[in-house]
Amino acid sequence: MQHAVGSPLPPPHQPGHGPAAGWSPAAHHPGQHQQQGPSAPPHAQPTGYPAPPPPAGPQHASMPPPPDTTGHVTLPPGGPVGIPSAPQAPATPDPTVTTLAVLLIGPAGAGKTSVAKYWADHRRVPTAHISLDDVREWVRSGFADPQTGWNDNSEAQYRLARRTCGFAARNFLANGISCVLDDAVFPDRPVVGLGGWKRHVGPGLLPVVLLPGLDVVLERNAERSGNRRLSDEEVARIHGRMAGWYGSGLPIIDNSQLDVPETARILDDVLTRAIASPPKW
Repeated sequence: MQHAVGSPLPPPHQPGHGPAAGWSPAAHHPGQHQQQGPSAPPHAQPTGYPAPPPPAGPQHASMPPPPDTTGHVTLPPGGPVGIPSAPQAPATPDPTVTTLAVLLIGPAGAGKTSVAKYWADHRRVPTAHISLDDVREWVRSGFADPQTGWNDNSEAQYRLARRTCGFAARNFLANGISCVLDDAVFPDRPVVGLGGWKRHVGPGLLPVVLLPGLDVVLERNAERSGNRRLSDEEVARIHGRMAGWYGSGLPIIDNSQLDVPETARILDDVLTRAIASPPKW
């Protein structure tokens, strides 16, 4: 039973008795009236309530529903099923117009950030660049610099930055904006490995390794300043560990003799193959 909004509910029905004395249904249902005496006009309508709709006559009940409709949505007309055509050969994917999530991997001085920015700037679809080092350095007071030693604090800030990058990448991708991320991911260190990136961004992330020669990396590192510049010993150690990506199945670009535009062009070629046959990682 439905009651008008704001009206009190009827008293509970007692077993073995009729409705409780003193309660009148008509008093609480403005649309219903019962003759209680000469003072109650038979067709009085309370102010503010719409008049009840007229009862449906026989002419309404006898009208069939419109054909091929359900509610107010018109269904498309049926037709004969055509003969299936031979499947067409898939077109070569074009990474310049495809929404992608790319992870550039490499040691310090490999050119990850420069290539990522150039690649993002020259795409024909909206593309964002997310650098893990930039996000880590959002922490100003209390920044745990890995150069001073890798400890629980620096690891926690790294994990937080990676999760933040992944959250941003998912938001960009959900709005049709491609992403290119860069990070020095080690092949032999699970804490800073690919598993976290896959977990935070998704399995559709396409990792590509930039790995120039050690002499090139040392030269580029010497041009850096601040906490982005590492010692030659540290650069050599990181570069040696990055060699573990050979044989991993990930695409590797040796950009020792390539400038940034040429590396970005080769990156497009690598991504074309990766889209057609995603690497297993």
